[in-house]
Amino acid sequence: MSTSPAAPASPTERELNEFRSRFPILARRNYLNSCSLGALSHDAEARLDDFRELWHTMGASAWYEHWLGRLDELRAKAGAIHGAATEETAILPSTSAALSVVADAVPTAGRNRVVCSELDFPTLAYQWRVKPEIELVVVPSDDGIGVSLDRFEEAVDERTLFVATSHVCYSTGYVQDVAGIGEIARRAGAWSIIDGYQAAGQIAVDVEALGVDVYTSGPLKWLCGGPGLAWLFVRADRIAEMKPRFTSWFAARDQFDFRLDAFEFRDDARRFELGTPALPTVHTALGGIEALESFGLDRVQARIRALTARLVEGCREAGFSLRTHPDPERRSGIVMIAHDDPAEAVRRLDARDIVVDHRPGHVRVSPHAYNTEAEVDEVVAALAGMYT
Repeated sequence: MSTSPAAPASPTERELNEFRSRFPILARRNYLNSCSLGALSHDAEARLDDFRELWHTMGASAWYEHWLGRLDELRAKAGAIHGAATEETAILPSTSAALSVVADAVPTAGRNRVVCSELDFPTLAYQWRVKPEIELVVVPSDDGIGVSLDRFEEAVDERTLFVATSHVCYSTGYVQDVAGIGEIARRAGAWSIIDGYQAAGQIAVDVEALGVDVYTSGPLKWLCGGPGLAWLFVRADRIAEMKPRFTSWFAARDQFDFRLDAFEFRDDARRFELGTPALPTVHTALGGIEALESFGLDRVQARIRALTARLVEGCREAGFSLRTHPDPERRSGIVMIAHDDPAEAVRRLDARDIVVDHRPGHVRVSPHAYNTEAEVDEVVAALAGMYT
């Protein structure tokens, strides 16, 4: 008889304080905006210092002795976090770049329909909105929080080339049934593309178990690695089918041959890479991952769930209207609190050293594992005080 894995042990006060001490902003401010930008850690700074020192002392020769190895290290780390093999992992400048490469690399087989949802970040839809040959179908949300599988099922047919949607909806925190979406696409002969930028680090991601064809992610948010990079994961048995028309010397089988008379793609996912990556972010991304690994990724995710539940309960007790799903299994660490003037609320909270964000009609709060229960309670009390 199978059993569910045991929940990770809660951190002791000492363990939590040690983890928090890695993130200097927490000594100055109540930082609850990790879904926009994860906090910078000493670990990331140390990696960046190493990069800077090698640049000072070795210059370009550091590429061969160190920096190419850092790229390999990051591909392996990112792949492991997402349940993908290193050979299925590519480093790109952004999710927009990753989607552009994929959109132009897949054989259309006479299909021209792309299915997104109205709750997706605009980047997903923009890739195809600008292509007049593509019929873009935007699936509606019935409740403004999530999109049912039935809606995807209705929209996907034999004309569909891609089902492209989010793992976690940026404006509601809703966790989609990605495995179910992938199955709908597969039955119709379509490709599934999942934007997981808001997922990685805060919920468990296993792209192999999810059964999707393409998954994008990156270090900017919950993985605390900073801006300037994205990861593209492509299922191993799909790679050979894809022939990118946006390419670079990093995608070449013999990268350092520098031939102009011929071009052959790499056999692995690096065929999708677009030139020299942002090495500073390569280093901070590695440091961000190390900071989270010091605490334990499973404990990071468990603590985000617990703090989110506390935040939701506190908001409801305060009488706030929330745009969040009632099922905790469909919630992530993004909590949308209705407000008549969210921009002003965020400004006033900032003046009190509480850092959150806003989206239309809502204050957006996103605790991370490095936050405390007291910090979650403080933002609720501060918002409540604005109404009295």
